[in-house]
Amino acid sequence: MPVSATEAAPTGTLVPVPYRVVSKTRETSDTWTLTLDALTTAIRPEPGQFAMLCSPGKGEVPISISDTRGDGRLVHTIRAVGSATEHLCAAEPGAAIGVRGPFGTRWPLAEAEGRDLLIVAGGIGLAPLRPTVHAALAERDRFATVNVLVGARSPADLLYRDELEGWRANLDLEVDVTVDAAPSGWRGRVGLVTTLVPRATFDPERAVALVCGPEVMMSFVASALVDRGFTTDRIWVSLERNMRCGVGHCGHCQLGPKLICRDGPVFRLAEVAPLMEVREL
Repeated sequence: MPVSATEAAPTGTLVPVPYRVVSKTRETSDTWTLTLDALTTAIRPEPGQFAMLCSPGKGEVPISISDTRGDGRLVHTIRAVGSATEHLCAAEPGAAIGVRGPFGTRWPLAEAEGRDLLIVAGGIGLAPLRPTVHAALAERDRFATVNVLVGARSPADLLYRDELEGWRANLDLEVDVTVDAAPSGWRGRVGLVTTLVPRATFDPERAVALVCGPEVMMSFVASALVDRGFTTDRIWVSLERNMRCGVGHCGHCQLGPKLICRDGPVFRLAEVAPLMEVREL
């Protein structure tokens, strides 16, 4: 039976387990991808989930899983926006990091089986969606058409640029990329990611959409999808609020009656659209 994304996988470890950085890739001016190897027991996340990463002496932050590898290693793409994330991004191979998890709900790939799959990412929102692209490629016959729409502020802000080129060259995927603004010499599209939705090839009556990015971007993408015939029960979004504990105890990530770390971060849009429209929330 397909598993709803509102059903979280069993909560992972609540005590940090030690991981070691085995590789580090710079994605943009302020974003790095770290590959971590377990020193004891490895956790097993699913696409859409997150882990709490502990930087010794600097704090703990929730970071989405950006690759669900079968070898037990974890891959996280991290933007340096505060003390803890800056310290994590500065970690070099060999450094130790504490990991709690996995936590949260997952992308509904089972619900998308046999349907058109539309993956829409804005900025660093591509990181939580990257495992769904890998899953679609690994089991391509599970889905009908697969569209991957990616937007970023500029070409320099695009994540996984080499991988994106590989996806674009793959005849099993339809990949479209745009940037908000570009320097001279850029030969790609310029414009908001919403402008890619009318170009995508899918049957809105049977398609499932997975969307991640800034909340305002997700709201506009959802409107564009509804204009094309989607209903909000077949659009899924990943929300990131101020998560602190990962298990719904501290209340920092409350969105109306929802706690993002406990009830999300992946939600069916029909559940949260009214909440996203309330400015004070």
